[in-house]
Amino acid sequence: MKKILVTGANGQLGSELNILSSNYPQYNWIFAYRTQITLDDLDLLRIQLNQIQPDVVFNCGAYTAVDKAETEKELVFTINHLAVELIAKYTAENNVKLIHISTDYVFDGSSSIALDEEAETNPINEYGASKRAGEIACLKENPNSIIIRTSWVYSNFGNNFVKTMQRLMQEKESINVVNDQIGSPTYAADLAQAMIDIVQSSNWIPGIYNYSNEGEISWYEFALAIKEFGGYNCDVGGIPSASYPTPAKRPEFSLLDKNKIKRVYNLDIPNYKESLKKMFI
Repeated sequence: MKKILVTGANGQLGSELNILSSNYPQYNWIFAYRTQITLDDLDLLRIQLNQIQPDVVFNCGAYTAVDKAETEKELVFTINHLAVELIAKYTAENNVKLIHISTDYVFDGSSSIALDEEAETNPINEYGASKRAGEIACLKENPNSIIIRTSWVYSNFGNNFVKTMQRLMQEKESINVVNDQIGSPTYAADLAQAMIDIVQSSNWIPGIYNYSNEGEISWYEFALAIKEFGGYNCDVGGIPSASYPTPAKRPEFSLLDKNKIKRVYNLDIPNYKESLKKMFI
């Protein structure tokens, strides 16, 4: 029985994989929390991987506090770069399949067309720089690995934009949301299913792939969709990013082109509204 190790088990993606795992009893699923897979302690991480001896690794664990990363550079690079490098090296040496999750924050946001896997990277914050360093190390140490870049991830688990909007729309009469950052959300359950579909496929083609739900929207438009499905009475206004300064810069445009993953793995990717609706049912 193949053993699938999921790092970041208590995160959004790890939690959705945990739910889906019951549909795939042919695998021995190991959901590793921080105590079982310690991404900020590389010596311990090496020992843990040797103890678990997985056949497949879904590396969903990451440092994702984008603003905090600006002042915790050493920690963010240890988790998002050096730990990824170690995992990639381990998987290469032991003939283990690796799917590593990355981000649209590897881009600077200067594009005006959907970004494909060959688009030039140029991170504009420490989080994005650490994730790009992780991508480079991953492909260098294990050229047979698959990297999936995703964006604006949300689910019923953890902290995310949808849950924040749900809370604010119930607490406040009006809120403002930035309307000049463009991309597409990703329902973690959809991405989790795509990862399983890739492992199930006999077609393992290494390299970088993009995955998010279909649609091109701003955070403001996303908030309006959340208001619609939640039936909230809160007034939602759109504001420019300049009116909502944050410690870390965000890409203004990071819409991902999904044609490659759809073509190679024959995936049917839902529109963002379809998937958002599922979360509210």
